[in-house]
Amino acid sequence: MERLEATVMNTVFRNPENGYSVITVQSGRTESTVVGILPELTSGEQAVFTGEWTEHKTYGRQFHSSLCEIQAPTTLLGMERYLGSGLIKGVGPSTAALIVAHFGEETMAVLAEHPERLREIPGIGKKRCAMISESFQEQQGARRALVFLQSYGISSALAVKITQKYGEQTPELIKANPYRLCDDLEGVGFRTADRIGAALGIAPDSPYRIRSALFYLLQDAASAGGHVYLPEEELCSQASALLTAPAELCRENLTALLLDRRLTAETGEEGRRIYLPAFDRAEREVALRIRELMLAARPDKYTGAAREITAFEKCRGISFSPTQRQAIRMALENGVFVITGGPGTGKTTIINCILELLSREHETVLCAPTGRAAKRMTEATGVESKTIHRLLEYGGEEGVFARDEDHPLEADCIIADEASMIDLLLMRSLLRAIEPGARLILVGDADQLPSVGAGNVLGDILQSGQVPNIRLTDIFRQSETSRIVVNAHLINQGQMPLLNEKNTDFFFERQASFGDTAASVVALAARRLPRYLKYPEDQAVSLSMRNLQVLSPTRKGDCGVQALNLRLQQALNPPRPGVPELTWGETVFRLGDKVIQTRNDYQIAWERETADGWEEGAGIFNGDIGFITRVDPEAHTLTVRFDDERDVCCEAADLENLDLAYCLSVHKAQGSEFPAVILPVAGGPPMLLTRNLLYTALTRAKELVVLVGQESVIRQMVNNNHVLRRYTALAQRLSETEAFIP
Repeated sequence: MERLEATVMNTVFRNPENGYSVITVQSGRTESTVVGILPELTSGEQAVFTGEWTEHKTYGRQFHSSLCEIQAPTTLLGMERYLGSGLIKGVGPSTAALIVAHFGEETMAVLAEHPERLREIPGIGKKRCAMISESFQEQQGARRALVFLQSYGISSALAVKITQKYGEQTPELIKANPYRLCDDLEGVGFRTADRIGAALGIAPDSPYRIRSALFYLLQDAASAGGHVYLPEEELCSQASALLTAPAELCRENLTALLLDRRLTAETGEEGRRIYLPAFDRAEREVALRIRELMLAARPDKYTGAAREITAFEKCRGISFSPTQRQAIRMALENGVFVITGGPGTGKTTIINCILELLSREHETVLCAPTGRAAKRMTEATGVESKTIHRLLEYGGEEGVFARDEDHPLEADCIIADEASMIDLLLMRSLLRAIEPGARLILVGDADQLPSVGAGNVLGDILQSGQVPNIRLTDIFRQSETSRIVVNAHLINQGQMPLLNEKNTDFFFERQASFGDTAASVVALAARRLPRYLKYPEDQAVSLSMRNLQVLSPTRKGDCGVQALNLRLQQALNPPRPGVPELTWGETVFRLGDKVIQTRNDYQIAWERETADGWEEGAGIFNGDIGFITRVDPEAHTLTVRFDDERDVCCEAADLENLDLAYCLSVHKAQGSEFPAVILPVAGGPPMLLTRNLLYTALTRAKELVVLVGQESVIRQMVNNNHVLRRYTALAQRLSETEAFIP
């Protein structure tokens, strides 16, 4: 990292919401441009910037600053520029000149320590003197707060966010308890707060520190591992290791949090289960509402169901198996019903039949967790399907929907596809909006990876044995010729897929090393498959980016998501004259890039053009995929059009939630379906190379799968049926509700 000590000349651009700025500075006789997330700087101020020099294609040499240390102006000209910049209320350029001329080098000291002396200046009375003094103190307080934070290694971006929250009280509040940052500000983790705490001399056994660590571990378990709770012994063991503190001390602080009801506990098979209260309440509520829907069902007497199913078969030229006919009948007769099965087992055809049987007298709505899954359901049924968020009329805040128990959905039946992706909190919101007496039909593949969010809702419902369900195993006649379908089922049964058949939709290419595998994956995506699929030459790149999806079991290594994204971007959308781009951290975002949202953002605005005009809303969610349609390097913004035609303008602070999507992790691809999938199978950590991950990857492909790597790795994945346990108790709670609901 380099340092640039300079005087601020002018602010060319500043985004007041996130602090992204473009400023000109002077160092010696040289003028330069500094860009980055910076505190509000004023002409005449001196600062030391830490970062690196870069060469921008349009704007030339720039200094990208990651840290800014503000220094008070020391020259008379610098003081005059600072005071006359408009930053200090009541002082304009002419007044600033008078103040500096009168007090000279003592100007800053007078303003800080003896502001009443300003009345020595003609034209400054008592009221104006007080205004200038108050404004100056506010600005100095904010700058002291920034200097305080940056002295502990906090980046300019985070320092700006913290001072926007606490203002000039920042140093005092954080000195008292730096761990409050974890609770008050999204994006500040325990480790950052702990680093500040250690520098401030917070005792290692401070209750603030230990209790913050316990919260952090539970939150991390939910976000990273999908756990709804942690066993007490495991939580205390993790806390002890994180804090280098005795487990007994962690247990004592845990007891205090439980007594204060800031955490909750319940006894289970593995001892006490420790919950964040929100997850405890959500799990109880989901179990209760499922049971209430089951009991409130008003099943119609479908005496003619068998005849109508037969008529549907004749109309569609199909023949349901006995299990499929049973699934349709049970869906009509139960308040809550689950249909699960792998690819090609006829889940969509069953949904179409249920829709036809119900549509004459009942209002039925379709939904799915993601935009891609909803779009696919619409295409398969001819009936509009919405994301669950859109169906519930999402309100712009996490968990806030217009549709709830007070304003339920106007539907007699709700069919939710890709139910394995529905996490605990989203399921609670969906259940709240379903009126007692309506049906809920969950459709999904229980053998896929569980939801990205906390919980294992579909798996727990099936495990409980309390909710009527059907598992489809027979492959539909139309799918028997698809080696994607056949091989997915073979893998799910612990058998090796058929790798060497010709003229199929499933290919395997042997490569001995990680490097050769990565090179082959890039060549397949950029050149070989577009030629094989006969894409027009002038559309080959765009069609490849939209139709071919590289998936990877790992994030790191030559065949991981990170490395493959860089190579695929270089092959499919390289830098070239006239194509604007933005840099965020180590990622370059370029016009035309394929990107993915990596975190729920409930506030970000979007707009979508419809036949009736422009529709507006808020919220982009983890896993949403889109393409960059506009880049404005000067304003440091870019526009992304996501799959459901929502246009989102992303500012600098939003870019931390975006990543390239030429290659996705298998987890991030859940709920999506792509015409073709390319999957490197070259090795990696055994905990990632599992059967259900391979199965999930294959079932993302609709028309073509290409595996690249080693046969031994495929065998390793097929044989590895280890499923990482998620700590959830929904299955037990469903069983318990049977006992106390009459």
